[in-house]
Amino acid sequence: MKTTKDKILDVAGKQSVFRAGDIPDVRKPQTELCRMVADGELIRVGRGLYSLPDAEVGENHSLVEAVKLYHGGVICLMSALYFHRIGTQLPYETWIMRQNRNVAPVKGSPVRFVYCTGDAFSFGVEKHMIEGTEVSIYSPAKTVADCFKYRNKIGLDVALEALQEGWKAKLFTMNELYAAVKVCRVQKIIQPYMEMLVQ
Repeated sequence: MKTTKDKILDVAGKQSVFRAGDIPDVRKPQTELCRMVADGELIRVGRGLYSLPDAEVGENHSLVEAVKLYHGGVICLMSALYFHRIGTQLPYETWIMRQNRNVAPVKGSPVRFVYCTGDAFSFGVEKHMIEGTEVSIYSPAKTVADCFKYRNKIGLDVALEALQEGWKAKLFTMNELYAAVKVCRVQKIIQPYMEMLVQ
């Protein structure tokens, strides 16, 4: 039978970052986690987040940390653009779309929340495995539509670049883009720019 430590190490070997809740069949692993941190077997990388000291992390590691810390969010806007390789933006914060306004970002964490509800939240969500963790990220078409919806937060120039670069890279069809634009209710804003793409 596996000990609590063995179960923790199993999870740590599969995920670059994990929470106590990720450890199966263990009621209160916090005591063992604290002991392993004190012994140097684990490091505490954030509030309630743990990792092996030699865990391999990639360029999208911040996305994994963000979804572990703020469960139920979807990676959006600048972070989704960067993930899909659309445009030239390099975000210094991880952008997360949330439905619930009751949770605020932890002070000092490089995370920015954007809020929406209903179809605008659930439409276009893709699941990607990153460092052993399932991360929800908006599709390229939904990301472009969101850029126009939240153009006051990120800038119209970023939205236009996302539209042009995403179309040029064939990351979405006109039908996919139109469906996302309709859900985000930005048809009138984006229509002239969409017409320029197909001319």
